[in-house]
Amino acid sequence: MPRRLIQLFAGLVLYGISDSMLLLAGLGLDPWDVLHQGLSRRTGIPTGTWVIIVGALVLLLWIPLRQRPGIGTLCNVIVIGAVIDVVLAVVAPPHSLPVRAAVMVSAVVLNGVATGLYIGAGLGPGPRDGIMTGFAARGHSLRVVRTAIEATVLLGGWLLGGTVGVGTVVYAACIGPLAHIFVPLFSRDNPSRAAPEPRNASVRSGSAGWPRRRR
Repeated sequence: MPRRLIQLFAGLVLYGISDSMLLLAGLGLDPWDVLHQGLSRRTGIPTGTWVIIVGALVLLLWIPLRQRPGIGTLCNVIVIGAVIDVVLAVVAPPHSLPVRAAVMVSAVVLNGVATGLYIGAGLGPGPRDGIMTGFAARGHSLRVVRTAIEATVLLGGWLLGGTVGVGTVVYAACIGPLAHIFVPLFSRDNPSRAAPEPRNASVRSGSAGWPRRRR
């Protein structure tokens, strides 16, 4: 358990840092952070604080879906948002476009690593992931549920003033393949640690058809 907790918190802290890097780059965010940033711009409440508020509200939706949070779920609600607020308070955004682009790409890769760490710890999914899997457990397509939720969140965040841009597209295109690599790599229950898969076996991510997330 101590090793799992260390891996969990490492993943959550790195996730918060990667989200902060996307915010600092200013070239586009993942759908949920578009919403968080939009709410922040409308209210003046820091983006990381909105990450915590929205995460807590989403967690309440687990009740009718009969989802059970783990310690990782509860830590996810608090740690990521707190890290975002700290980083944004002490780090100035870059101004040069090449630097902003490099920060954005690095953030997406780091986000994939962080996703693998916190999901691989096996101590509970993020609140937003739980909503998706909760609906999928009731017979709905996970891919359709995820697309519908994230499209709604993205549209709402954009209407509120959140940043949608090339970073949003890069994140959407890359986070799945990155999670496909890093979730099994860091999984504490991964049988491939003991014995490699057959050469022609298909590789699967930690859950059917989904990567991260976040949160």
